[in-house]
Amino acid sequence: MNEQPRGPSAQEVAAYLRRHPDFLIEHPDLALTLRIPRQNGPATSLAAYQLEVLREHNAELKRRLQELVQLAHENERLSLRIHAFALSLLRARSRGEALSRTVAALREDFATEAVRIALYDVEPGLGDGDWLIHLPRTDPRFSLFHDTVERRAVLCGRLKPEKLEVLFVHRAGEIRSAALLPLPAAGLLAIGSTDPERFHPGIGTFFLERLAEIVAAALARFEAA
Repeated sequence: MNEQPRGPSAQEVAAYLRRHPDFLIEHPDLALTLRIPRQNGPATSLAAYQLEVLREHNAELKRRLQELVQLAHENERLSLRIHAFALSLLRARSRGEALSRTVAALREDFATEAVRIALYDVEPGLGDGDWLIHLPRTDPRFSLFHDTVERRAVLCGRLKPEKLEVLFVHRAGEIRSAALLPLPAAGLLAIGSTDPERFHPGIGTFFLERLAEIVAAALARFEAA
């Protein structure tokens, strides 16, 4: 008795199709008759399945595009606020006025909860609010921030309790995240938040760096005078 010739196995068919991805282009009738099993629904034709995949892909691309557009708008608004901030400091007529304008802008225009400026030198007339801290390099507390100052890089995240005590004093227990912005030759600008995710290590620091540069330049202008 003659045996019927054995056809290719499913694995062999799959392997062949992987080696010949244009197979269905050369045999379009098969693309219309093949059916694809769906996890949460009835089987569908290959063409319908491909159309559905394309629609899902387009929806994902649209979502990502909307996110990019929204981010672009947010960055534009932030750039305008940074620009207005720079102009405000240019109009300051003294070091004390530059500092008070910095604190006011951060609180009002940038919606920060706690602002502190720690300076190496504090002369009369700079201000008497809780935002101003005198922190000479000879002060033992300065060693807590030495690395940040020397690196001249913005630091974001959760600060150690001893740092919070120096910067935010009676509000130290409320601050869950903070950004430390070194001000070369002047001191340190600290921004605190009760939101633990407001300033995290992975956050972009481009605008914070520009803000620190503007403040440092304003202070240097008055020192030179």
